[in-house]
Amino acid sequence: MESGPPGASGPEEPGPCLRGVCGTDQAALASLLSRAEAEPQRRALAVAAVLPAGGSGERMGVPTPKQFCPILERPLISYTLQALERVCWIRDIVVAVTGENMEAMKGIIQRYQHKRISVVEAGVTRHRSIFNGLKALAQDQPDSKLSKPEVVIIHDAVRPFVEEDVLFKVATAAKEHGAAGAIRPLVSTVISPSPDGCLDHSLERAQHRASEMPQAFLYDVIYAAYQQCSDYDLEFGTECLHLALKYCHVKAKLVEGSPDLWKVTYKRDLYAAESIIKERISQQICIVMDTKQDEEHVGLRLEEMLKTELNHLKVTSGSLCHAGRDLQQIILEQCYNFVCVNVMTSEFEETQKLLNILKESNLSILYPVVVISVHFLDYRSVPFNQKMENLMQIRELAKEVKKRNILLCGLLIYHPQDQQKLQDSLRQGATIITTFIKERNSGFIGQLLVA
Repeated sequence: MESGPPGASGPEEPGPCLRGVCGTDQAALASLLSRAEAEPQRRALAVAAVLPAGGSGERMGVPTPKQFCPILERPLISYTLQALERVCWIRDIVVAVTGENMEAMKGIIQRYQHKRISVVEAGVTRHRSIFNGLKALAQDQPDSKLSKPEVVIIHDAVRPFVEEDVLFKVATAAKEHGAAGAIRPLVSTVISPSPDGCLDHSLERAQHRASEMPQAFLYDVIYAAYQQCSDYDLEFGTECLHLALKYCHVKAKLVEGSPDLWKVTYKRDLYAAESIIKERISQQICIVMDTKQDEEHVGLRLEEMLKTELNHLKVTSGSLCHAGRDLQQIILEQCYNFVCVNVMTSEFEETQKLLNILKESNLSILYPVVVISVHFLDYRSVPFNQKMENLMQIRELAKEVKKRNILLCGLLIYHPQDQQKLQDSLRQGATIITTFIKERNSGFIGQLLVA
């Protein structure tokens, strides 16, 4: 029984901290130290992973197999591969896909720059696909670049949110016990109907658990189980842990999994997964502006408004005038949301600089990058119509950068003399910025929004 989608959690990696505004997170520091201490133990494991991805996705009700369905224009399986390959101690990842999807899978690996991935042909059933993946890791395969692991993790291609800690727990438990699998509490009570369609009996929910993925095994154990497996089990079986028990008499250690192990099964799950991904990559905003401005400048007031209004997000800031540390920090820390304030220069000079840097960085390969180009309108110096006409070139800019998965829109903020009205304009601008970043609505690409 599948568990439901979890609530959105925070991003995996911190956003840029460019001018010392983030402070020190003691809990995060303790977590990093703990992970550093555990790293030698994790690297000592010889681990590979097998992903059966040959399913047709009949329950999804769409012509495309669910593992290839797009989320934010990127195939679902790519997110799962990313979750596994960011775990440095997983040495090889073997994906089993049908022959007709072989080239498509190789194209995904190339386009999204996935590493340590090998592709094998899937079987006609889930177990046959897993067996093919295990065979690819055997030492007796001719011309194989893969090496036999001590432990192999089996995971579903449509469970994109698996975390390293869960992978590590099942891998180490498998090394000790021979087999291990993640479990979750049952969401609903399981009942057994009688032949006439009436209730026969029900199970005590507290005494049972839902079997989830990932599962892990000593390679020799699961490979031997599949070698002995009956045709019936290969055709109709679904539970890998059961095969280890039935054919190798190995009792699996059960490991409590986290809520994010849920499986994309139905079409509605695609929308849930998209919502979670959007939430995760919308937790950080980097404000880019000319730091030579005086402290009373409206750009800095917008920055303060964002920090005040968006206290649940991490708001950092940086400058494009130093072609070095600030920009590299933005790229390396993987912040996917930028607010570029154009105040001291011509209309799009700062924005164009930022767009050029983002295009060269390849930051947008995995996730769409949002750029909001902010401009201010002072009626005393420039008429509204003239300002709007000057800013409409944003449409052409947006078309160009959309090809690189960069979503650009403009924001024109009225800058009145009255301080209360200015405060209201800035607050409205902050709301528009938040909405666009969270929704990532492609309908706003190239638009000029007015606050």
